[in-house]
Amino acid sequence: MTVTGALGVAVAQFAPTADTAANLDVIRQLTAAASDRGARLVVFPEYSSYFVDPFDATLVDNAQPVDGEFVTQLARIAAEHDVHIVAGLLEAAGDERRVRNTVVAVHARGLVAAYRKLHLYDAFGQRESDWVEAGQLAEPETFEVDGLRFGLMTCYDLRFPEVGRMLVDAGADVFVVPAEWVRGPLKEHHWRTLLHARAIENTVFVAAADHPPPLGVGCSMIVDPQGVELAAIGTATDVAVAHLDPSAVERVRRVNPSLRLRRFGVVPRQS
Repeated sequence: MTVTGALGVAVAQFAPTADTAANLDVIRQLTAAASDRGARLVVFPEYSSYFVDPFDATLVDNAQPVDGEFVTQLARIAAEHDVHIVAGLLEAAGDERRVRNTVVAVHARGLVAAYRKLHLYDAFGQRESDWVEAGQLAEPETFEVDGLRFGLMTCYDLRFPEVGRMLVDAGADVFVVPAEWVRGPLKEHHWRTLLHARAIENTVFVAAADHPPPLGVGCSMIVDPQGVELAAIGTATDVAVAHLDPSAVERVRRVNPSLRLRRFGVVPRQS
């Protein structure tokens, strides 16, 4: 049973390629499927506009501005289905050698938020910073849909709980997490644990979309403010939809006022 006033949110799992037009075709198909199931917001993975493994010089050649063709097409898809769309964009940077790993949120009238990934994946033998320019410290990126405020983060940011604290202090009720969570020993366990932890410790919903195997772990999911999985995908290209009750956040925080009882704040680190 769907709660009256609940907002349909979908996570859409697919494997972006080096063909931006083909990626948009998949985004269009999955958005239609999510909309048919009642979604008003659809979350796609990191690097949805363009992706190659391993990274190479084609990243720069295929990077776009936030007002470029990819975002324009996302807005058209959003307009067709009366939804908001969140997706990873390979954004052009000021550096001729590197790009930005950006998440955009759009609706029918265009861009509503853009977040440049702060924490680059220089871990587990990877070096994202060789190809990607980190985002600048700035105010958290949030936007509102039907009474719920959504905050943007990306993939490796999950390992830094202070990102969630900044978003919740900016009023976020839902964390949106496009990802390319690279497979490896215990990585699926880390993914699941961190998504649940960010939901529980911040008493928020979390909606996370990953690439499927063989490169990602899959397991895209929506988690409620008590850490309960409301909807999830295994390893397929697919969508999962959950209907989020805006009053759930308030109810959980009334019983578990951990945010109000905090003794510490978060201060940005400049270096």
